Amino acid sequence: QVQLVESGGGLVQAGGSLRLSCANSGRTFRDYPMGWFRQAPGKEREFVAAASASGDSTYYADSVKGRFIISRDSAKNTVSLLMNSLKPEDTAVYYCAAPRSYSGIYIRERDYDYWGQGTQVTVSS
Repeated sequence: QVQLVESGGGLVQAGGSLRLSCANSGRTFRDYPMGWFRQAPGKEREFVAAASASGDSTYYADSVKGRFIISRDSAKNTVSLLMNSLKPEDTAVYYCAAPRSYSGIYIRERDYDYWGQGTQVTVSS
C-alpha cells in the first residue's frame, strides 16, 4: 500500500518561497515517477510538475516554469517542490501523486493512482 504525505505548506507573501515535501511509505520512491498537482478554490485540480523515476526528466506547467523546481531525494524517500517567486494565483491545496507505472513521466491527473491528502499554500499580496 502506497501512502503519500505532503508537508511544508503555509502562508507566504508574494515573491517569497516555500518548499513542499512528499514522503512515501510502502514503495521505494526511486522506482517510479512522481508528480505535483494543485487545486485552487472553485477550480479543478491542475498539473504543476512531474519527474521521472530517475529524476533526469522533469516537466512543468507553463504557469510555474522557471519558478518551481521538482526534485527527489532517494536516500530520504521524498520528492520536493521548491516554489520561488510565489504569486497570489499560486494559492491552492498542493497534492503529490504517484502512478502504478515504474517508467515514463506523466502530466495527466488520470495517469496517477496514489494521492496525498494535500497541503495548503496561501500567498498574500
